[in-house]
Amino acid sequence: MVARSHRRDTLVGVLSGVVAIAALVVGSDVQKFHSSTSHARVIEWLCVAGLVIAGVVAIRHIAAALGRTITRRSVQSAGAVVRLVATGVGYVIVLFATFAVLGVSLQRLLIGAGVAGVVLGIAAQQSLANIFAALVLLFARPFGVGDHIRVRSGTIGVLDARVIGIGLTYVTVRTEDGVLKIPNSVMLASGIGHLVSPDEAEPLHPNPSTK
Repeated sequence: MVARSHRRDTLVGVLSGVVAIAALVVGSDVQKFHSSTSHARVIEWLCVAGLVIAGVVAIRHIAAALGRTITRRSVQSAGAVVRLVATGVGYVIVLFATFAVLGVSLQRLLIGAGVAGVVLGIAAQQSLANIFAALVLLFARPFGVGDHIRVRSGTIGVLDARVIGIGLTYVTVRTEDGVLKIPNSVMLASGIGHLVSPDEAEPLHPNPSTK
């Protein structure tokens, strides 16, 4: 069932992407060579509508397919992060393509987007840092859900805990004092080691009696 859904999302996403690209090419040609006629304007707006609808459908299905692929190879949280990032990037691409068909100057648009990006980046610096840290933690996988770990950090000190969740902004752990949410950026900058029970620990030196 999951494999069938994955194939369906991939097929629908690719076909919708082809339609969106075709609408972009036709709309750009019409705007470039026949932008002065009312007939051309109608075709241009139809291309914009086709681009937006097909683009959104393609983004949703391709993001879902990528999320399932990453979930199978990693953990469910990693699939959710990839799906979110792919969706955001896809919407930005569709937005720029729509402006290109409408004849909006991409140079001015890029300048405005750059300024807005800098302002938003400064305002959401901590949140973005946690999201990017989540990507690194989910793909590098220094620990996983259910692991018993020791965290050494200049922010929180030394902490022994069991991981019960990994999200976009926080890692949720259970300590002797209760449940604690630690920002992903703090976890990424910390030293992390796995703790094992005495029965699982291997002796540092072989026991002579076992030879």
